[in-house]
Amino acid sequence: MTTLHIVNKSPFEKNAMESCLGHALDGDAILLFEDGVYGALSNTRIANEISRRAGAVKFFVLGPDLNARGLGDGRIADGITVVDYSGFVDLVTTHGRTQSWL
Repeated sequence: MTTLHIVNKSPFEKNAMESCLGHALDGDAILLFEDGVYGALSNTRIANEISRRAGAVKFFVLGPDLNARGLGDGRIADGITVVDYSGFVDLVTTHGRTQSWL
């Protein structure tokens, strides 16, 4: 059974993303939303970790939250898929468990 990990805190302010990455298993998915979308930016230390794990773990970011923060898709690290609200719902329904990282 796979897990959808949900991160809503900036990795530059809290350690939720690092904790999540340490616990995510192959086949799991990670969704970044609210201030967690800052973890999706390219050319950061977190982007390097995402690149390293991409493929084994699937990464997603909520597009409306990127837009609300003035961040365009062009600034997103490789290996991250932008989803809308219905994509968020699809992720929740296709994973057996959901884990929120605070």
